[in-house]
Amino acid sequence: MTAINDVTTLEKEGGIAVVTLNSPPVNALSAPVREGITNGIKQAIDDPDVKAIVLICEGKTFIAGADITEFGKAPKGPSLFDAQAMIENAPKPVVAAIHGTALGGGLEVALTCHYRVAVPSAKCGLPEVNLGLLPGAGGTQRLPRIVGPEKALEMVTTGQHVGAKKCLEMGLVDELAEEGKLREGAVAFANKIVAEKRPLKKVRDLNDKVEAARGKPEIFANIRKANARKFRGFLAPEYNIQCIEAAVNLPFDEGIKVEQKLFRELVTGTQSAAQRHVFFAERQVWKLPDVPADTPIIPVNKVGIIGAGTMGGGIAMNFLNVGLPVTIVETKQDALDRGLGVIRKNYENSAKKGRFPMEEVEKRMGLLTGSLDMNDLADCDLVIEAVFENMDVKKDVFGKLDKIVKQGAILATNTSALNIDEIATAVKRPEAVIGLHFFSPANVMRLLEVVRADKTSKSVIATSMQIARKIGKIAALVGVCPGFVGNRILAQRQREAQKLIMEGAMPWDVDRVLYDFGLPMGPFAMSDLAGLDIGWNKEKSKGETLRDRLCEMDRRGQKTGAGYYDYDENRNAKPSPVVEKMILDYAAEKGINRRKISDDEILERCIYPMINEGAKILEEGKAIRSSDIDIVWINGYGFPVYRGGPMFYGDTVGADKVLAKMKEFQATMGDDFKPAALLEKIVAEGKKFSDF
Repeated sequence: MTAINDVTTLEKEGGIAVVTLNSPPVNALSAPVREGITNGIKQAIDDPDVKAIVLICEGKTFIAGADITEFGKAPKGPSLFDAQAMIENAPKPVVAAIHGTALGGGLEVALTCHYRVAVPSAKCGLPEVNLGLLPGAGGTQRLPRIVGPEKALEMVTTGQHVGAKKCLEMGLVDELAEEGKLREGAVAFANKIVAEKRPLKKVRDLNDKVEAARGKPEIFANIRKANARKFRGFLAPEYNIQCIEAAVNLPFDEGIKVEQKLFRELVTGTQSAAQRHVFFAERQVWKLPDVPADTPIIPVNKVGIIGAGTMGGGIAMNFLNVGLPVTIVETKQDALDRGLGVIRKNYENSAKKGRFPMEEVEKRMGLLTGSLDMNDLADCDLVIEAVFENMDVKKDVFGKLDKIVKQGAILATNTSALNIDEIATAVKRPEAVIGLHFFSPANVMRLLEVVRADKTSKSVIATSMQIARKIGKIAALVGVCPGFVGNRILAQRQREAQKLIMEGAMPWDVDRVLYDFGLPMGPFAMSDLAGLDIGWNKEKSKGETLRDRLCEMDRRGQKTGAGYYDYDENRNAKPSPVVEKMILDYAAEKGINRRKISDDEILERCIYPMINEGAKILEEGKAIRSSDIDIVWINGYGFPVYRGGPMFYGDTVGADKVLAKMKEFQATMGDDFKPAALLEKIVAEGKKFSDF
């Protein structure tokens, strides 16, 4: 065995040279790995006894992609193109031996090999689109030549990981080796192609599949149309499509130039920077500075939920989905029956859509017990309260739980805004109390705000984070304050949206600006969807606010066919002349002189106060990192991933610009716009939110 460098060895088995990469954890394409490939292949080429070469990796995976840590830094050693050229132009056949994953640059390297062998458990993919990028090392030009443009389009625009058996069917892989015997299988395959004198199959020269698609623009039109909603606002999917179009319509070297140009645009742009930020933020969010990794975890084998309404039922499904038994408690039989019925119906609908077999419905429902007696929660390890959002009601529930539930269990509240320190005063074990704020619908939304109270124990925090991971959520640890992180920031936007429609904008103006910014819907469309009467009291309503007046007219949102908008029978919205007149009348009553409001002002007044509030949250230590705030807003409120979250967006715009605008608004509109001390500090020190 010869050492090529610190991460590469070359070994001969008869006439086959085996070049092995070993660069933990995932054999990413760092400078030493690129150097190892280039020099290892060259040495094997120069050896007259070598007839073919196998490129294989140690550890849990083949090359899993580029080394993201090198992005934006000065290049060192041979480039990825140098390494690929060495493989592709080798006068001896080179076989890629794939296990684990061949992703991104890893698959692009495998595509320059003349043949590919994989174990059945291996997966291949080009997931760059998820980082706001496209495969920049020939992936968009070689892939359609081997699997055809349609399949290539699907792979590059979704970033999907394709299993080895499917890869074999598509022609991406030439042979499957026995699981656990990849090296033997790859060497045997290499000997076979030498014995059979098979040609050096260069993927770049395979033109039949791309030529067959030439003059068929509908291939590209169809994928754009089918994914218009999903791709909205994102540059990377469109650029990936343009690259495959180039593969179909241009010679290989011309197509590579298109790929390079579009790759450079993406890699230097703000969208990819935002998506890479989110990629790292999603890993960072689990790291808790003051909760050590070895903190004891409380075993959770049974879960109790109080309240079988929309939230309680949705929360229950998360645990049933991972095989944890749940007891759900209601006060009245009809409410319990209704709640259990909704859960069953949700599961049956999923089974009908083919997400799992029908027998899985019974399996999950078999883990669910309904009860009208809180004493049935005595042996639960975790109890989550999901009752009416009222402090007295919640304290009453916790006082009862304290007397019933076993010691050592976690007592959680699903409150979205109430003071958990106060809720914890109702029990003799405040260290067991924590907030688990699920977002609606709880069985769908990814975010879980884990809210630590003053006395919450580290074990309870660590267990809550682990449970979140187990049920497939992304959890952000936050502190107690009105609205926690998500709703506290939301309140800033909602206030300005309401003020804007009094001062001169219309609800559809505000909604359009925020939708164009990338949010799934604007605040008024959102209110109509949720129902304007949430928290509205008919008996106490005196028409004091616009919402009161809308509810009094029975304009309560989509469910009544009218709210801020008018709706047709398919719930399609259109601006309402009735609402326009109501707004004008209400503004006149209040003596407000309406004026023309620009789209820029709408955006700045809705978004900048959110960034400012985020700065206050960081200042107060209610979030650990600015990136945690971004995670909350992306996963809980649909903030566009390609903007990176409100705090990253603040860094993109520039904290100095945000501060200047806040001061300008404060001078003309008052202290709702008072800049956070941290915002002032960041600007004074020339820093970014990401530094905190």
